[in-house]
Amino acid sequence: MKPRSDSKQAVLSPDASGQLVTSTHPGIGEISARGKKMESVVTTVFIADASRMACQLMASALGRSRYRFNVIGYATDRAGVREGIATDKPSVAVISAHLKDGVFAGLDAIRDSRTTCPGTSIIGILDSTTAPIVVETFRAGATGILSREEPFEVMSKCIKAVHQGQVWASSKELRFALDALMQASPHETISFKGPKRTSILTKREDGIVQLVAEGLTNCDIARRLGLSENTVRNYLFRIFNKIGTSNRLELALYALNRKQSPSL
Repeated sequence: MKPRSDSKQAVLSPDASGQLVTSTHPGIGEISARGKKMESVVTTVFIADASRMACQLMASALGRSRYRFNVIGYATDRAGVREGIATDKPSVAVISAHLKDGVFAGLDAIRDSRTTCPGTSIIGILDSTTAPIVVETFRAGATGILSREEPFEVMSKCIKAVHQGQVWASSKELRFALDALMQASPHETISFKGPKRTSILTKREDGIVQLVAEGLTNCDIARRLGLSENTVRNYLFRIFNKIGTSNRLELALYALNRKQSPSL
C-alpha cells in the first residue's frame, strides 16, 4: 500500500491474518482472508482519510473481509488523492470528506478523481449524513455514500457493490438526492426539450442509458453488449458529460423522462 503526498515507505499489503506486511511487488500483493472462499476478480482500492493511521486501519479491516481486495495506495490530502488515483487507476476509491487539508477537502478530491480517472468508482465517507453533505457528495461524483458510523463489513459490501456499477446509499440518503433534484431551480435542472437532445447521444450510448434505467449494473451491461466493464464505465462518463448528469440516479431520471415524452 503506497502513501501519497507524504514520506515514502515500503509498499504494504495485509496478509491472511489482516496484519500489514511488506510486499516486494508494488500493487501485486492482494488482501485475502484465511479460511474464506475467495472470488476470482480482485478489486483494487485506493483510500483517502485525514490521517495515515485511519488509512492503515481501513486497509487492515479490508484484509479481514470475505471479498478479494487489493489496497494499492492511500493519501491524506487532496493533492495526494489526485496523484495517487491518476497514477494507480484503482477500481474503487474510498475518500473521506474530511482530509488533512480541510473538513470538506474530500469533496474536491472526489471531483478531481472523476476528471482524472473516470473509470474509478468513488465512495464518499461522511462524518455526518445530513441532507446538504449527502447531496454535495453525490454531485461531486460519488456513487456510494457511507457513514463513518457503519461497521467495516458494510464498507466491504459497499466497495463490492459500486465496483459492480451499483449505487450504494440508504433510503434516507437517496431521498435527500431525489428531493434535491425535485427542488432544483430551472437553470439547475436538465433540459430534455429541443432537437439537440434527440441526437446528442450515439446509438450505443443511448442503448447503455436504457440499460442503466432498467437497473442493470456495469457488469450486466458489459455481458449484454459484449464489452469490458472498463469500456462501459468510459461510455457512462462520456454520457454524463454530454447530458449534464453526474450519477446513475440522474441518468435513470433522464431516461424515464424521455420514455414518457417520446417526441423529445
